[in-house]
Amino acid sequence: MEEENFNISMRKFLKMVGVSSQKEIEKAVEKAIADGRIVGTETFPAKVTLQIDGIQLKVDFDGEIRLQ
Repeated sequence: MEEENFNISMRKFLKMVGVSSQKEIEKAVEKAIADGRIVGTETFPAKVTLQIDGIQLKVDFDGEIRLQ
């Protein structure tokens, strides 16, 4: 295993996941507010599952998204 390439690859993947996830959450919140389904002061439980089949990794991360 080439440690430096491994770390660079992981960082690129995690950055892509973080940036893409944030954009999707922002769009969903904006749409829910525009549709009147939420008012914009809510807190939502959130869950992300990281799965890499080749190394039999599956782990859940739980947290929350606060709009205010």
